[in-house]
Amino acid sequence: MPSQSEKGRIFRALHQRDLAFIIPNPWDVGTARILAHLGFEALATTSAGYAFSVGQLDNSVDRDRMMKHISEITSATDLPVSADLQNGFGDDPETAAETIRLAAQAGAVGGSIEDATGRDDDAIYSLQHSADRVRAAAEMVHLLPFTFTLTARAENYLHGRPDLKDTISRLQAYQEAGADVLYAPGLATTEDIAAVVSSVDRPVNVVMGLQGVQLGLAELSAMGVKRVSVGSTLSRVALGAFLRAAREMHDHGTFTFAEQAATMREISAMLREFGS
Repeated sequence: MPSQSEKGRIFRALHQRDLAFIIPNPWDVGTARILAHLGFEALATTSAGYAFSVGQLDNSVDRDRMMKHISEITSATDLPVSADLQNGFGDDPETAAETIRLAAQAGAVGGSIEDATGRDDDAIYSLQHSADRVRAAAEMVHLLPFTFTLTARAENYLHGRPDLKDTISRLQAYQEAGADVLYAPGLATTEDIAAVVSSVDRPVNVVMGLQGVQLGLAELSAMGVKRVSVGSTLSRVALGAFLRAAREMHDHGTFTFAEQAATMREISAMLREFGS
């Protein structure tokens, strides 16, 4: 298995290529290994996908439990893993910095800090406080003995604030604060994505699979996007299939859903390479 230092260098280099890469989001060891088998080059955790898998709401899993989950994912394959660290599990910059340290200790070679507070009455931190949190996280990154790629997230569009100007101002501030990758989930149009990419000089991550604009990897690469994630979408696709099957059994007493199931042989062949 590559060392954490090797994984860190590999992960950073993926962001420096001409073409964007897809970083899919597994929610457990099995899905991480299946994605690795399929040939993806890196993985990212999903806080929502993991929370759903343990019967909790997003943003309700505590930091200790999330770090254990991150450790399980980083140990599951040889691939670099970037961790979804929500808002850093606390309001103050020092907590965000400590969360970065713990994620690195858990085996991650990248991680994201978002500017959402988790509170309905005041959903987004002020710009200055948000930048201070990113700066503290970046300072911790610089203390690590390997390359760790810090992603800063501007969450306006996921919290009913589709303000492109403010979103760009935030990403620019996070860039100046030391973020390596910038990310504004929920951008609704190709014009908004292009505006973000042209307004910063760091690699930009775009999420696909949410409602709104849907572009292919080639189109996103042509726009200058460097990384494409899918957040909780894979987990919700799986849950969608589960719900359709369960409702068919409950409502109709039939089992036609089994025709769409992967075979035991197919899944076993994918997992066999990782041992028991």
